[in-house]
Amino acid sequence: MTRRQDFSTAIVWTGDRGDGTRHYRGYDRSWRIAPPGKPPVEASNDPALGGDATKHNPEELLLASLSACHMLWYLHLASEAGIVVHGYEDRPLGIGESGPGGAGRFLRAVLRPCIRVARGADLERADALHHQIGQSCFIARSVNFPVTYEARYLET
Repeated sequence: MTRRQDFSTAIVWTGDRGDGTRHYRGYDRSWRIAPPGKPPVEASNDPALGGDATKHNPEELLLASLSACHMLWYLHLASEAGIVVHGYEDRPLGIGESGPGGAGRFLRAVLRPCIRVARGADLERADALHHQIGQSCFIARSVNFPVTYEARYLET
């Protein structure tokens, strides 16, 4: 049986310099992600598109969401498989393109986790878990571009 899940947050534009959008270069491409009851996240457009490089941009947030979802499923599956994980760090890469009019899209994403596992872990089995995640991860199942992984394992 399928059950419905609703997700919500709040987005508040913070880029009005006083004249609103009267002039294209007269406003900031900044906003605040402000989910009720949680700390806000300051965000902006990609710097190449006039955004603030010190703030998170939508592309980074999508990539981070994809990576986090993969990590959480990996930890779950590793626990079930008896593979003890002591550390997990990912440096995902999103490959995109922009057309002449500025419209862009992701072509693909590569997750590149470095996973610390207990000494003696079955590394082949640990690696095989990644193939199961795409069937379960909410974010991976929702994007329309391929997601691959290049995992490294360190035994501790």
